[in-house]
Amino acid sequence: MEVRTLRYFVAVAEELHFGRAAARLHMSQPPLSRAVKRLETDIGATLLHRSAAGVALTPAGALLLDEARVLLDRVDSVRLRVAAAAGPATLTVGILSDSADPGATRLAASYRRRYPGVEVHVRETDLTDPTCGLRAGLVDVALTRGPFDETGLTVRELRADPVGAVLRADDPLADHARLTLADLAGRRWFQFPKNTDPLWQTYWNGGEPREGPVVRGVQECLQAVLWNGTVGIAPLEHSPGEDLAVVPVIDMAPSRVVTAWKEGNANPLITSFVRMAIAAYRD
Repeated sequence: MEVRTLRYFVAVAEELHFGRAAARLHMSQPPLSRAVKRLETDIGATLLHRSAAGVALTPAGALLLDEARVLLDRVDSVRLRVAAAAGPATLTVGILSDSADPGATRLAASYRRRYPGVEVHVRETDLTDPTCGLRAGLVDVALTRGPFDETGLTVRELRADPVGAVLRADDPLADHARLTLADLAGRRWFQFPKNTDPLWQTYWNGGEPREGPVVRGVQECLQAVLWNGTVGIAPLEHSPGEDLAVVPVIDMAPSRVVTAWKEGNANPLITSFVRMAIAAYRD
């Protein structure tokens, strides 16, 4: 039972789809299918029920998933401790300025308990760089939101948050139970500076070209709403204050909370961070 094969199995078990797992592992689907089939032969049990719709875990597969996660976490821990023994272990994490997130809080607490010898540097960035300095080489791994250009990066979704329109409390739409993008047509929306990732800009503008004030950070967005009646978009979990309201926008895709790192970077510090991030946000 090889570590690499266990990683393959965990990817399939978590994605419940060979195609998505292969994309996540940056490999083609046939060798992934063969590797999992060999694992089933070695163990002597069927781990996955396969169908045209995808795959489902058998009871044996569910048990192996739990055990494999523990084993892979232990392997990552050994690699990390060996790396730390060779010199000071540091990890630089990029986060967005809207990072008051219970998932991030749980992650920080669990990572500190598990790896007390790792010094974590946090670099907070404004909303003009959704990769939080990753492309510029300023951070090792990012906790951020999508969508953005993922070329050369590996991205794992941690959570998807419904979003709403941030409006002034006295706005005629603020007392609505829900809104659609059509309800917000003709309104001014906040904009990001030129050269900001176009996928990122388009998402926060509801998929349409908009006009409005240019902002760089969360507080600037909120102030633009408060002072000028500009429309902002934010996850529903955000609490903008008593003078503002967040009304669900039902036809806008959720905001994806993700972790991202440079493709092919096998740094054990990053591997352990990503694995613990998935667990922390899943909880």
